[in-house]
Amino acid sequence: MDLSVPLGPLTLKNPLICASSEFTMTAAGIKAAIDAGAAAVVAKSVNESPQAARQLDSAEYVLLDHNWQIVPWENANLEASLFCRSGLAQMPLPEWVRLLAEADAYARTQNAYVVGSITVANPAPAADIAAAMEAAGLRWVELNLSAPHGREAVPGAIRQITDAEIVRDYVQQVRKATRVPLAVKLTAQTADLLSLAEHAVQGGADMLVMIGRVQGFMPDIETQQPLLGSWGAIGGHWALPTSLYWVSKCWRTIPQTVPILGTNGARCAHDVLRFLLSGARAVELASLVLSHGPAVFTQILTDLQAYGKRKGITRLTDIVGKAAAAALPYGSLPAVPRSVYPWDRYLTESEET
Repeated sequence: MDLSVPLGPLTLKNPLICASSEFTMTAAGIKAAIDAGAAAVVAKSVNESPQAARQLDSAEYVLLDHNWQIVPWENANLEASLFCRSGLAQMPLPEWVRLLAEADAYARTQNAYVVGSITVANPAPAADIAAAMEAAGLRWVELNLSAPHGREAVPGAIRQITDAEIVRDYVQQVRKATRVPLAVKLTAQTADLLSLAEHAVQGGADMLVMIGRVQGFMPDIETQQPLLGSWGAIGGHWALPTSLYWVSKCWRTIPQTVPILGTNGARCAHDVLRFLLSGARAVELASLVLSHGPAVFTQILTDLQAYGKRKGITRLTDIVGKAAAAALPYGSLPAVPRSVYPWDRYLTESEET
């Protein structure tokens, strides 16, 4: 099966992207993901704020099981949720950009990409950083407007953008500063994500990434204290249906010439396929890489090929949006014939009458 994926002005050799995280904060991590088969690696985010970089000093990470109990990292399963506080890369910007340029030079030898990521504070510095990344030779920039930690960070460190007009302003300023492909990452923690998506496209986004992780809070019932001592951000397999909802709705709303990159909830090849069927052309993986290492890319690629063989699919892109296109609005659904409901068995005879 042909796994290649067109993403507007560029083409990926397969639909797997290693998302921005602490794993992609070093040259070694970026190279490991590329060697394992990732078609692109989004580097750890930066911005102009020293407070955002210092936030990394107090970062903390735990894996939670289905009962919201902490799981040792060595015992993590695919259903574990990542609950964390995080910050941005701390390397001085010129040095960081040089590191990414060197990593992207290696990526070129593997038909892959290294993507510079900017988690925003203010739009003008974000545009300057994007321009510096392009000047260094990077071929792709991701503008992260979805950072869940923006709601808890000190003022001026990180912003989560939830207003459509502001989304367009940020994207326009970065778009004017660079000619390389621009992906814009959006949050669903807003009144109207589809409006955010439309305004991002109007501002010049070449691709959309959705949806970022969400804010979370979890008390420990034994100590009666908050895990991590504070609020955090959480992502996990439980988030998959929500992510697919917004991907499918966006695929039905914006021009299909604008590629969607799905993220938040994929834990295996079947989940990657679910993202594609919902309208995504590629999938970003972060929590899974942190908990299970970059070998997940190799395994998922093997499993995707097995699926293609079993279903007789010659090009993976043939299934993009297939399920989203078949989804009917509630008003068009046929009546469901039934004589009883499943929960009727819990009713007493008197209640039934």
